[in-house]
Amino acid sequence: MISSIRSGTKSKWAITICSVVLLVFLLVSILAPWIAPHDPIQVNLALKLSPPSWSYPLGTDHLGRCNLSRLLFGARISLGFASLIFAASLGVGLLVGTIAGYRGGWIDTFLMRFCDGVMAFPNLVLVLGIVGLLGPGLWQVVLALMMVQWVYYARMIRGMIVSLKEQNFITAARISGSSTGKIIRRHMIPNVLPPILVMGTLEMGWAIMDISALSFLGLGIQPPTPEWGAMIQEGKNFIRSQPELMLYPGLMILLVVISFNVLGESLSERFGVKRRY
Repeated sequence: MISSIRSGTKSKWAITICSVVLLVFLLVSILAPWIAPHDPIQVNLALKLSPPSWSYPLGTDHLGRCNLSRLLFGARISLGFASLIFAASLGVGLLVGTIAGYRGGWIDTFLMRFCDGVMAFPNLVLVLGIVGLLGPGLWQVVLALMMVQWVYYARMIRGMIVSLKEQNFITAARISGSSTGKIIRRHMIPNVLPPILVMGTLEMGWAIMDISALSFLGLGIQPPTPEWGAMIQEGKNFIRSQPELMLYPGLMILLVVISFNVLGESLSERFGVKRRY
């Protein structure tokens, strides 16, 4: 009992700390145009690779651009598009999973076998293949990640819908004359969304990692738009003389991803939600 109390206390602290960290990043990304000291894409070769100063708190990069400003605007790309990927993937997965689970039969079999086919490929390999077909660019990366990630939500939601369909309150609603749409909308989706949203905190970390990795490879965000993975790629040529060019964005990715993962793990343990890995 004592160990469970201690575990619950640690979980509360982890949820609180990670929530505060992510809230700070969210506010920074929203307020970036007002709090950034300089234009993140303004080139000033006279100030290239300048050390930290009052005017440039984190110094400048190889083109004289403010590192702090680029980090702040990079948060908008990473958090904003990761949220977009999660929302779109959840929307498609919710639609497909609900139809498959509630209707059953050949529709369920066809949709789930399609999901199995997508899941047979490693995520990053499949995303690279899709981006290779669509061409490099941030929107192409976002679309590719959406096309890969929705299948996990669809399978989870389908399993929950199948379980809910046999519950007494669903049977009572059906006997009372409620339509299929009303049953799904009022009774099933409200019971499905909470655990899926908890799992989404884990998926946000993976989405940020994928966006940064593809930008590092030159397939994601294109210069001069600031993005953490692209900043690491630009700074790798100066790793010996100016390692902070890679260190700053790398620390931002690390801090955000760890915060999402710890928050997701803590919420999963607290609410009994299983991960997909």
